[in-house]
Amino acid sequence: MDDYILVSAPNAQGEDFIKQLQRRHIPFAAIVNNKTEYDRMLGLGVSIVIVVNTIDEATWRVPELPVGRIFLFERSLNLCCRYIQICRSWTSKSICVITESTNPRLIYKGMGANYVVHSGQTETSFLITNDLTS
Repeated sequence: MDDYILVSAPNAQGEDFIKQLQRRHIPFAAIVNNKTEYDRMLGLGVSIVIVVNTIDEATWRVPELPVGRIFLFERSLNLCCRYIQICRSWTSKSICVITESTNPRLIYKGMGANYVVHSGQTETSFLITNDLTS
Protein backbone atom coordinates (compact mmCIF):
# COMPACT_ATOMS: atom_id res chain seq x y z
CA MET A 1 0.00 0.00 0.00
CA ASP A 2 1.22 3.49 -0.82
CA ASP A 3 2.19 5.86 1.94
CA TYR A 4 -0.27 8.61 2.72
CA ILE A 5 0.75 12.23 2.82
CA LEU A 6 -0.37 13.75 6.11
CA VAL A 7 -1.50 17.38 6.01
CA SER A 8 -2.37 19.98 8.62
CA ALA A 9 -4.31 22.59 6.65
CA PRO A 10 -5.59 25.37 8.93
CA ASN A 11 -5.33 28.14 6.32
CA ALA A 12 -5.89 28.99 2.64
CA GLN A 13 -2.48 27.59 1.65
CA GLY A 14 -3.29 24.27 3.29
CA GLU A 15 -6.70 24.14 1.64
CA ASP A 16 -5.11 24.77 -1.76
CA PHE A 17 -2.62 21.97 -1.10
CA ILE A 18 -5.46 19.56 -0.27
CA LYS A 19 -7.20 20.50 -3.52
CA GLN A 20 -3.94 19.90 -5.43
CA LEU A 21 -3.62 16.43 -3.87
CA GLN A 22 -7.27 15.62 -4.63
CA ARG A 23 -6.90 16.69 -8.28
CA ARG A 24 -3.86 14.47 -8.70
CA HIS A 25 -5.43 11.52 -6.81
CA ILE A 26 -2.50 11.42 -4.37
CA PRO A 27 -3.46 9.50 -1.21
CA PHE A 28 -3.50 11.75 1.85
CA ALA A 29 -5.04 12.26 5.26
CA ALA A 30 -5.60 15.41 7.28
CA ILE A 31 -4.65 15.91 10.92
CA VAL A 32 -6.76 18.14 13.17
CA ASN A 33 -7.08 18.83 16.86
CA ASN A 34 -10.67 20.13 17.19
CA LYS A 35 -14.20 19.63 15.90
CA THR A 36 -14.26 22.87 13.91
CA GLU A 37 -11.20 21.81 11.88
CA TYR A 38 -12.61 18.28 11.57
CA ASP A 39 -15.85 19.62 10.10
CA ARG A 40 -13.90 21.97 7.81
CA MET A 41 -11.86 19.05 6.45
CA LEU A 42 -15.01 17.02 5.81
CA GLY A 43 -16.44 20.07 4.01
CA LEU A 44 -13.38 20.05 1.74
CA GLY A 45 -14.07 16.43 0.85
CA VAL A 46 -11.23 14.93 2.90
CA SER A 47 -12.09 11.27 3.45
CA ILE A 48 -9.50 10.46 6.14
CA VAL A 49 -9.21 12.85 9.07
CA ILE A 50 -7.01 11.97 12.04
CA VAL A 51 -8.08 13.73 15.22
CA VAL A 52 -5.43 14.16 17.91
CA ASN A 53 -5.65 15.56 21.41
CA THR A 54 -2.59 17.79 21.40
CA ILE A 55 -2.62 18.02 25.20
CA ASP A 56 -2.77 14.30 26.11
CA GLU A 57 0.44 12.55 25.03
CA ALA A 58 -1.08 9.14 25.83
CA THR A 59 -3.44 9.56 22.85
CA TRP A 60 -0.68 10.14 20.28
CA ARG A 61 -0.92 6.69 18.71
CA VAL A 62 0.47 5.92 15.28
CA PRO A 63 -2.42 5.89 12.78
CA GLU A 64 -3.50 2.64 11.11
CA LEU A 65 -2.56 3.97 7.68
CA PRO A 66 1.04 4.13 6.44
CA VAL A 67 2.20 7.73 6.94
CA GLY A 68 4.75 9.03 4.47
CA ARG A 69 5.65 12.69 4.09
CA ILE A 70 4.03 15.27 6.33
CA PHE A 71 3.08 18.84 5.38
CA LEU A 72 2.22 21.22 8.21
CA PHE A 73 0.81 24.59 7.21
CA GLU A 74 1.47 27.00 10.05
CA ARG A 75 -1.30 28.84 11.81
CA SER A 76 0.48 29.08 15.13
CA LEU A 77 4.02 28.32 16.24
CA ASN A 78 2.82 26.32 19.26
CA LEU A 79 0.41 24.10 17.32
CA CYS A 80 2.91 23.48 14.54
CA CYS A 81 5.59 22.48 17.07
CA ARG A 82 3.12 20.16 18.79
CA TYR A 83 2.21 18.48 15.49
CA ILE A 84 5.92 17.94 14.75
CA GLN A 85 6.32 16.43 18.22
CA ILE A 86 3.31 14.13 17.68
CA CYS A 87 4.06 13.10 14.09
CA ARG A 88 7.85 12.71 14.07
CA SER A 89 7.58 9.10 15.29
CA TRP A 90 4.88 8.29 12.72
CA THR A 91 7.22 8.36 9.72
CA SER A 92 10.84 8.13 8.73
CA LYS A 93 10.11 10.41 5.78
CA SER A 94 10.27 14.18 5.78
CA ILE A 95 8.21 16.74 7.64
CA CYS A 96 7.79 20.03 5.80
CA VAL A 97 6.51 23.16 7.54
CA ILE A 98 5.06 25.87 5.32
CA THR A 99 5.08 29.29 6.95
CA GLU A 100 4.73 32.95 6.05
CA SER A 101 7.05 33.91 8.90
CA THR A 102 10.84 33.84 8.75
CA ASN A 103 11.26 33.64 12.52
CA PRO A 104 10.61 29.99 13.46
CA ARG A 105 12.89 28.14 10.99
CA LEU A 106 15.44 27.02 13.58
CA ILE A 107 12.72 26.15 16.09
CA TYR A 108 10.97 23.87 13.59
CA LYS A 109 14.25 22.29 12.53
CA GLY A 110 15.15 21.69 16.16
CA MET A 111 11.79 20.01 16.75
CA GLY A 112 12.40 17.59 13.85
CA ALA A 113 11.15 19.24 10.66
CA ASN A 114 13.27 18.43 7.64
CA TYR A 115 12.17 21.42 5.55
CA VAL A 116 10.82 24.86 6.35
CA VAL A 117 9.33 26.56 3.31
CA HIS A 118 8.67 30.30 3.46
CA SER A 119 5.77 31.16 1.21
CA GLY A 120 3.20 33.91 1.29
CA GLN A 121 1.38 32.69 -1.79
CA THR A 122 -1.84 30.72 -1.58
CA GLU A 123 -1.05 28.55 -4.61
CA THR A 124 0.87 25.45 -3.49
CA SER A 125 1.40 23.29 -6.58
CA PHE A 126 5.15 23.97 -6.31
CA LEU A 127 5.19 21.66 -3.27
CA ILE A 128 3.88 18.79 -5.37
CA THR A 129 6.05 19.33 -8.44
CA ASN A 130 9.27 19.05 -6.49
CA ASP A 131 10.65 16.08 -4.60
CA LEU A 132 8.94 16.89 -1.32
CA THR A 133 5.92 14.69 -2.08
CA SER A 134 7.70 11.67 -3.53
